[in-house]
Amino acid sequence: QVQLVESGGGLVQAGGSLRLSCAASGSIFSINFMGWYRQAPGKQRELVAAIFSGGSTTYADSVKGRFTISRDNAKNTVYLQMNSLKPEDTAVYYCNLNSLLYRRNFWGQGTQVTVSS
Repeated sequence: QVQLVESGGGLVQAGGSLRLSCAASGSIFSINFMGWYRQAPGKQRELVAAIFSGGSTTYADSVKGRFTISRDNAKNTVYLQMNSLKPEDTAVYYCNLNSLLYRRNFWGQGTQVTVSS
């Protein structure tokens, strides 16, 4: 199986920056993509950014130009650099791994990001 451990959330003022980290362990081969989702109170969970096994990336329109997803294969870690944060970015952020081996998604425990105005 796969384990995902997130870190890096917190409270920041609007315009500030945070970097989230997601360390993967276990059977972390045959991965389709890893990504970050977020869920704000009363809203559905939404994809923020993803990085595919070949290195290509995709972003939600709302974060394009402000967030950057990257990975360190040696550390089995994916990062989400979040700049120019807005109050509407406030949510619980979840790391996700889509496994081709297990044909399912794995999720981290979530980390809270709060942006004050």
